[in-house]
Amino acid sequence: MIRGSVPILAGVAFAVLLQLAAGPIIGPFAVKMLMDIGINIVLAVSLNLVNGFTGQFSIGHAGFMAVGGYVAGCITYYGSFLLWGSTQVQVGWLSGGDLLFLGGCVAGAVVAGATGYVVGLPSLRLRGDYLAIVTLGFGEILRVLLQRTGDVIGTADEVRKASVLTLATSLGGSLGFSGIPYYTDLFWVYSFVAVTLIVALRLKFSSYGRAFLSIRENEIAASAVGINTTKLKVRAFVLAAGFAGIAGGLFAHEVGTSLNPRELGFQKSFDIVIMVVLGGMGSVSGAVLAAIVLTLLPEALRGFSEFRMPIYALALILMMILRPQGILGLKELWELSWFPGRKRGRKEKGS
Repeated sequence: MIRGSVPILAGVAFAVLLQLAAGPIIGPFAVKMLMDIGINIVLAVSLNLVNGFTGQFSIGHAGFMAVGGYVAGCITYYGSFLLWGSTQVQVGWLSGGDLLFLGGCVAGAVVAGATGYVVGLPSLRLRGDYLAIVTLGFGEILRVLLQRTGDVIGTADEVRKASVLTLATSLGGSLGFSGIPYYTDLFWVYSFVAVTLIVALRLKFSSYGRAFLSIRENEIAASAVGINTTKLKVRAFVLAAGFAGIAGGLFAHEVGTSLNPRELGFQKSFDIVIMVVLGGMGSVSGAVLAAIVLTLLPEALRGFSEFRMPIYALALILMMILRPQGILGLKELWELSWFPGRKRGRKEKGS
């Protein structure tokens, strides 16, 4: 029990260190980039559970991110009006606002996971291109529905008089959900990153993870040896959707972010798919590396604004030609032959 909690405590300690030590030193722009990297890590690793572990092809992951973001944003925005009369950020370590934000992220994960179950149960009986079309359709349907929601209610008196249904459908429409208090910081982002990585890695090397990978390699053979392939694919889909909902909650409460249906459409889903493919289908550490690279690369090319997108696209094309299996393939970073610990292990074994 104690031993199993060590990685989580280490991850939380690292998040605290980033928040208290690194944040004040590196400046607001670098902090924003670190938060974007962390959110993209959660998205890439969670999609890897479906596209990498079970070998399915989902391109509607941003839809689950939108579900989590809007649910969390709705809870913190209208909850702040009901509790404190305004959406002003409640200052203080683990203040009431932080706890409301945490509850909103958890609720967003639960609703996104439930949505994943509803979408995944019928669609995961399909394969390949058909599954991609269904998930793409889900993302586009959700985007249209969010664009048709009502205007955001902006006063405490109106919020208190409105029904729950009215509040739940007053999400800003095509203009976006503005006014959400900014509670996302390095501590919350990297605490959730730690939880996501621990769950993904432990799942990969568990009996469930081996079953997932067997479905990816040969679904017919996996079914022939008694694995309920549909059931496991749905579980992976629900888990991935839940983590995408957490990423959406973090994104909704980030400084400088406008929660808009257009930003969480097909283009965002495609960006997440690129991270999974570039890192290596099935590699958790590969997804982390790809999320870091693809978050920093557009900023590194900002000085070449005219050639930014062509260079970005060319880099991805060359990567797919020269290394189609991605950066790490199915392996993790510490499983590579050149990794220092791996070398020492081999020498000791040989001696």
